[in-house]
Amino acid sequence: MPKVSVVTPTYNRDKYIKKCIDSILNQTLSDIELILVDDGSTDNTSNIVSTYNDPRLKYFKRENHGIGASRNFGIDESLGEYILFVDSDDFIESNAIEKMYNKAMYDDLDILVSDYYNIYQDGRLDNIHLESFDNTTLKDKPELLLTINLGPCNKLFKRELFNNKELRFPEDIKYEDMPLVSHLFKCSKKIGKIDEALCYFLVDNVSETTVRDERVFDIFKSLKLTLSYLYEEEYKDALKELVISKLCNYNIQQRYQKNRKTRHKFINESFIFMKSIDSKYKKNNYFKTRNKLKGFIEKHKLMTILYCDIYRIIKG
Repeated sequence: MPKVSVVTPTYNRDKYIKKCIDSILNQTLSDIELILVDDGSTDNTSNIVSTYNDPRLKYFKRENHGIGASRNFGIDESLGEYILFVDSDDFIESNAIEKMYNKAMYDDLDILVSDYYNIYQDGRLDNIHLESFDNTTLKDKPELLLTINLGPCNKLFKRELFNNKELRFPEDIKYEDMPLVSHLFKCSKKIGKIDEALCYFLVDNVSETTVRDERVFDIFKSLKLTLSYLYEEEYKDALKELVISKLCNYNIQQRYQKNRKTRHKFINESFIFMKSIDSKYKKNNYFKTRNKLKGFIEKHKLMTILYCDIYRIIKG
């Protein structure tokens, strides 16, 4: 049994896949396996993978099912004591797995979180320092839902968590990360953090494509699932702030949506959703973190619509 299984879904990422694979197979901790799940790529991915002769690399080529299904397939095929998710356009430090595994084992953690880097296409590199915390649980520190990103890729998960077959990525929605990661936080007996950036995330200039796609409405499904998993009273305030912060962010991103009807529909549904979970949402703690102008726009539906419409008129 390997110490760590790395699950990497990929779809038409031949431009990045070699750097990703190399960063994993060249780790200082060699007792690992890489579960590479090819979700129906039509590019040169399979040819690149065929150049590797390493028994730790397990390559699965499947029909396209989506990233959630690919990650779930990887979980089910993995054998490691811990599982690390690395997307195929990302990569990790050469000692990342060793550092994360050693701390997780020493502290007997169910989840270990690390800081990370964002790499932008113009070459900029941002070191993202997440809030430090001592080993804890979500019940003792529900604000983790707000201070720790709810993506899976800068976290080491104890395999035992996934013995519960309900703990899997949703496969029928776009924003599949948040419901599962928040659910895993809830089920963990001990969550820890290493204050070092060990993962590199490529940030495509796709904030615009994020909202041009009709699947942007899946954020409502994702939030509903998250709310259903964390329905206890102790999470209520953190969940309200999470929903409002997410939706305000997505509302403002609608400035990239060229279709006026879709843009307005999303913003309308977003404000209905916010009001449904907090009738006094305008007084939420989230707005205390915003400057007055941004907060004023985000609190009011008509101002949000006006801002996005004017942006589109200017941009054409």
